[in-house]
Amino acid sequence: MNIVSKTFAALGGLAVVAGAAMAMPAQAADISTKDAYAAEEEYYAPASIWGPGWMIRARGIGVIPDEDGTGALDDLDISDTVVPELDISYFFTTNLAMELILATAPHDIETADGTNVGDIWLLPPTLTLQYHVDMGAFKPYVGAGVNYTVFYNEDAASGFSNLELDDSFGWALQAGFDYHLRDNWFFNVDVKKLWLSTDASTSSPAIDEEVDIDPWIVGLGFGYKFGAPAEPLPPLK
Repeated sequence: MNIVSKTFAALGGLAVVAGAAMAMPAQAADISTKDAYAAEEEYYAPASIWGPGWMIRARGIGVIPDEDGTGALDDLDISDTVVPELDISYFFTTNLAMELILATAPHDIETADGTNVGDIWLLPPTLTLQYHVDMGAFKPYVGAGVNYTVFYNEDAASGFSNLELDDSFGWALQAGFDYHLRDNWFFNVDVKKLWLSTDASTSSPAIDEEVDIDPWIVGLGFGYKFGAPAEPLPPLK
């Protein structure tokens, strides 16, 4: 078969396909409607909004120490607290991201019998590597990473002097989810567990003991993902 014959054969095939499509308008309309509904469902989590890029979240967090002391500081009680938190994340892919959390929190310290030892502030920046599961509008994730806690503004209570807690490294695990609300906005729930140990000391009375603070950090907030926003579909007809 020469090139001219092949060309006419191809054109004939296209004509047959076009005629069949025009002969089935009802089926075509039905498929179009189904595709529109499917696209409407996909609107909640298009690839553009979940793809690589920056995301920031603002949360309110509860910091709940799971403390354990030794020696003179055995059965130590460190108060719970609620503070704001800023989270900066970068998505390398749709599923892989890195998160840095920034927050600072005050805590009161008491002994087991209720004696006030003093109060402190801690700054625990935590960096985690996360894996996100794409489930449409709902996107759960898990993460693991490292924490470095800075203690400052230590203030010893009456009867104690020179309260000091040493800065230290620790480990972190987390789990949570983002839920796509609309455009670039998300609702977020996040839970972290930090393993944090420090040496606590006072000069009078002379105390120098290891303390495990090991807090749970539970947060609720909202996030904004930079990038192409999701666009709503026109109404179905």
